[in-house]
Amino acid sequence: MHDQNQEIYFIVLIGGGLGLLLVGFIVTILFQYQRRQHRQEKQLARLKLEYDQELLRSQLEIQEATFKSIAQELHDNIGQVLSVVKLSLSILPLEAQHPAYESVQNSRQMLNKVIYDMADLTKSLHTDRITQIGLVEAIRFDLESLRRTGLLEVGFSVEGEEYPLEDQRAIFLFRMFQEMLNNILKHSKATQVNIAVIYSIDNKFVLKVEDNGVGFDTEKKRTQTSSSSGIGLKSMTNRAHLIGATISIQSQPGKGTTIQVELPLEKEVL
Repeated sequence: MHDQNQEIYFIVLIGGGLGLLLVGFIVTILFQYQRRQHRQEKQLARLKLEYDQELLRSQLEIQEATFKSIAQELHDNIGQVLSVVKLSLSILPLEAQHPAYESVQNSRQMLNKVIYDMADLTKSLHTDRITQIGLVEAIRFDLESLRRTGLLEVGFSVEGEEYPLEDQRAIFLFRMFQEMLNNILKHSKATQVNIAVIYSIDNKFVLKVEDNGVGFDTEKKRTQTSSSSGIGLKSMTNRAHLIGATISIQSQPGKGTTIQVELPLEKEVL
């Protein structure tokens, strides 16, 4: 009887041990499955992010190629036609006393302005020019064109020792700057805009744009993706993300708007 109890106890002990091993095995399998599933989910999220970024980058590259094509078309075709029209008007045999003389002179002046403005537009659209003259000069050129219109009082400053940026970063930053100006002209009702380009000593590039316009509710604007300004803000954010920059927007109704782009980077070797 005593031996039989020992056998039963031994069997129960073995059975309990096997049960614990089985539970441990099941728990280990479940843990590994969850960890593998979590790893797969992270990988899928990373692949989706990479896909979204590559898709956005491709869209922006197509946009830049379109800008370049438009600029070339304006320069080569429309510009030439306007120049021919200008020449034709200049050789018309009209005396000052002719009834059409003043109208022709006014037309020539307007045509000169169209040719001049179109040349400025062509330069702003052409990607190669941005990389050739540099970001600061491209910004200065656009601001000079804006200053000549008399629509806004323009301030521009450059702080720190300027150094060249990688081409894609320079182009994206310039397009972001153009989008900021476009939003100011369309929506802000501002009378003054100040732009600062800062090359800080800790290898951080900063682009800051301030206006004294009507301002807006930033949270509300982010949710209004159907509005043109909402799309513009999203476009700037996407461009900033692709080049590793951060963008901050400070604005309140009636208190103007400040947009700042910060790009941490290493100085590039010339």
